Amino acid sequence: MIFNIDTAKKTAELLLQINAIKLNPKNPFTWASGWKSPIYCDNRITLSFPPIRNYIREEFSKHIEKEFGKPDVIAGVATGAIGIGMLVAEYMGLPFVYVRPEAKKHGRQNQVEGFLQKGQNVVVVEDLISTGNSSLMAVEALKAAGANVKGMVAIFTYGFDISVQNFKDANVTLHTLGNYETLLDLAVSKKYITEEEQETLKEWSKSPSTWNQ
Repeated sequence: MIFNIDTAKKTAELLLQINAIKLNPKNPFTWASGWKSPIYCDNRITLSFPPIRNYIREEFSKHIEKEFGKPDVIAGVATGAIGIGMLVAEYMGLPFVYVRPEAKKHGRQNQVEGFLQKGQNVVVVEDLISTGNSSLMAVEALKAAGANVKGMVAIFTYGFDISVQNFKDANVTLHTLGNYETLLDLAVSKKYITEEEQETLKEWSKSPSTWNQ
């Protein structure tokens, strides 16, 4: 669920401006999963643009406090959300931890890096939601470490049905700055894509795992 439509439009515009999101229905990208996709999203690029990363940091901070109250700790999901998560924690004056995809094989064998006490309220920061599986694994790791996870915020979501169901099943509240539907509407209005290309992009989102095969 987006925080609000104005934020979603602004976020989409900024991501398109810096090519953090690329739309190419005619020459699809191949994701690590093997899926063919007419869109590619790399929100880490936002860190290289101070005005945009500051906008994201401040919007996250404002909406986190409004939706969840001020948490005790901000957690970032490695690796894509470590940078922006730390910026949010700094802006809110809060401690920061990050969550690895899996525990280290050596040393203290941590999966959650940083100082986290049992019972602390945590909001998780993510950069991108596709299926939601890796994001929810981070939530489980935090819960295993004794955290009280209030919810998750992300820069952008594709809004796949499977991700909506996964978050529902896990009973985790998700709010995002931007989403796929708003992005497509803005991309057409700003002439990044044609209406015909918009229809292609809509078709892909209905069945991304089998599209263009």
